[in-house]
Amino acid sequence: AVVNQNAKAKKVPVTVYAESTPNPSVMKFVANKKLVTTTFEFTSIDDAKFSTLATELFHLPFVKSVFLDENFISITKYDVADGNDITMELREFIRRYIEQGKEIITANTPKKLQKTEAQVEAAFEAYDDTSKEIINILEEYVKPAVASDGGNILFKSYNSENKTVKVILQGACSGCPSSTFTLKNGIENMLKEMLKDKVAKVEAING
Repeated sequence: AVVNQNAKAKKVPVTVYAESTPNPSVMKFVANKKLVTTTFEFTSIDDAKFSTLATELFHLPFVKSVFLDENFISITKYDVADGNDITMELREFIRRYIEQGKEIITANTPKKLQKTEAQVEAAFEAYDDTSKEIINILEEYVKPAVASDGGNILFKSYNSENKTVKVILQGACSGCPSSTFTLKNGIENMLKEMLKDKVAKVEAING
């Protein structure tokens, strides 16, 4: 009876829909269930050995990189592929994979790829007060907007001497023509306004 229950539990109807992103090379697929508990970015099939889903995606000739967040997958494609032709194929592939209850990330994924909340908290406490303020602003105001575009933003560093903030872009943001512009305008202005003379400029690094 238990086996039957498990089999039934795995066959939950799954919906996956495609969302457009600011980067024409990136396709975002959103599922109606949680896929992972933290973010993962795979830029090669070697990277992807801890994710069966990412590995299978890399076997498709047009997949350049895979980014996983709580309930969505962003896939960067090589420019040779026509987005319209492959969006349906990828959407159906991902939907079927999730519906079959297959493992997204293996249980033995190295700790460097996943951070527990305690580790994140410990790392946060090690920063100076201004860095903490910047991280909180990014988490509250910037991350949700970036995630809705299929990407992620991480705080890298703050230099109090030249008042420069460095952030890392992942997923749809990295390599996106409009992302640097958006960052320069949006985030820089926000940090300048909220932290006054503590911030002079923002630099973006592709993760």
